[in-house]
Amino acid sequence: MMKTVRFAIMAGAAIICLSSCKNGKTAQNAVQEQIPVVAVQNAVVETVIDDKAYSSTVQPWAKNNIAPQSAGRIEELMVEVGDYVTAGQVVARMDDVQLQQAELQLNNDKIEYDRLKGLLDKGGISQSDFDSFEMAYKVHKNQYNNLLKNTVLRSPITGVISARNYDKGDMYAMALPLYTVEQVIPVKLLIAVSESDYSRIKKGDGASITVEAFPGETFNGTITNLYPTLDATTHTFNAEVKVANTNRRLRPGMYAKVTVTFGSNKSIIVPDLAVVKQQGSGNRYIYVYNEKDSTVKYQHVRLGKRLGDRYVIEGGIREGDKVVTDGQLRLKDGLKVNLKKEEE
Repeated sequence: MMKTVRFAIMAGAAIICLSSCKNGKTAQNAVQEQIPVVAVQNAVVETVIDDKAYSSTVQPWAKNNIAPQSAGRIEELMVEVGDYVTAGQVVARMDDVQLQQAELQLNNDKIEYDRLKGLLDKGGISQSDFDSFEMAYKVHKNQYNNLLKNTVLRSPITGVISARNYDKGDMYAMALPLYTVEQVIPVKLLIAVSESDYSRIKKGDGASITVEAFPGETFNGTITNLYPTLDATTHTFNAEVKVANTNRRLRPGMYAKVTVTFGSNKSIIVPDLAVVKQQGSGNRYIYVYNEKDSTVKYQHVRLGKRLGDRYVIEGGIREGDKVVTDGQLRLKDGLKVNLKKEEE
């Protein structure tokens, strides 16, 4: 009987011990499961090209309006919009009645000038009389040349005709020019550079240009001029970029992106997965893992340029910091975490 009672007591104690051990292990696992599991990567330092992109519009290197100085009938228009013309090429002719009259007058003056020159050499007239006629002759010659320029109209530059405002036979009334011609070899672009970059950009710096019209292509340019004053409102100044455009593919009015390279810097790089946006603000932060106590620290950072699936960090963390790239939703500053195993 006593043996039976002793066995029952021992069995009960064993059952209680097993139950207690099992519950303890379950509680321990539950505590471990509550600790967030995160993945981390090291912040690294790499050489990064220091460049900035600016929006701009292609502009002609020069733009001229072609028109006579006075009103008159348009006798002939020789080019159309889109035609490529060279400097000095005749593009239009105006009514030439006044030009013909001036030419007759000039021819008569030339004959009289030669006659008087001969008389002067022989002493037939005084020097003052000859000088007086010579002055009148030169005035008539200048008048003729001026009429010629305003009757036979030539392009002042080599470029593309971008506008024609009249038809043959119209009366030019000095309201709009006959033609507008734009020089497209080369072209230029103006970019608004921030005040903070005033001392970093200089004449001769290179630039790359891309346009929506030719996706995937890049055109090379050069900074040729820096405007001397800044806009007081935007705190920017204009820089002029020259593009050779020898193939005339870039046309005025095209939207363009201009990228200027200032050099290269050693910069801290992290995966974009490590960067978290603070709700309700534009702030960005990163959780940094502390190997000593297995906790994470909330760290505000300043983002630089994006490099594909990575970011340049301009401040907030250091090289070698372990940044959390997965599991941030359950984290808070100072929280203890477990590292995700590689096989996970």
